[in-house]
Amino acid sequence: MERTITITDDTGIHARPATVLVNRAGGFESDINVEYKDKTVNLKSIMGIMSLGIPKDAQIRITAVGSDEEDAIQAIVDVIKNEGLGE
Repeated sequence: MERTITITDDTGIHARPATVLVNRAGGFESDINVEYKDKTVNLKSIMGIMSLGIPKDAQIRITAVGSDEEDAIQAIVDVIKNEGLGE
């Protein structure tokens, strides 16, 4: 399962919201990844997310594979929207 999101926050995905995303992703059994510019990292890794350097207006793809993949994707999308990071 996957979803594509556009980042709208002026500072992109920086340390504080990345931490919120990692913490939320950690609550799921599924493998959850984020892809940006042909590079894919584990959404449960703060260093991985920070290494992507996701800026404003970036298109990112969230993917999840596992028993709770639908819930995982929805939870991550909710965090991105609730934190004002994207849509």
